[in-house]
Amino acid sequence: MRIDSTILNKLEKLSHLRVDECKKDEIMEQLTEILAYIDNLNELDTDMLDASFSTLEGGTPMREDVVRQADTVAKEILSHAPQSQNDFFVVPAIIE
Repeated sequence: MRIDSTILNKLEKLSHLRVDECKKDEIMEQLTEILAYIDNLNELDTDMLDASFSTLEGGTPMREDVVRQADTVAKEILSHAPQSQNDFFVVPAIIE
């Protein structure tokens, strides 16, 4: 499938994004390449594969389910935040 200006205009409208005129040709080419790659994947015969197919021998490894204290979970998560206060993330205001 080839992405043309009509399809790109529809994509802009649906995504509420605006593409600069100078970038439109480049974006159309990139989207066309992406669709061509996806079309290659459609050629694979997956009818005989189980829905839970895994390339790992023995399936997906499971981790041990370990009970943790509820009060430490929030503190651990918030310890990675640039700013937090009273068990909440502090972020810049976006609504006036």
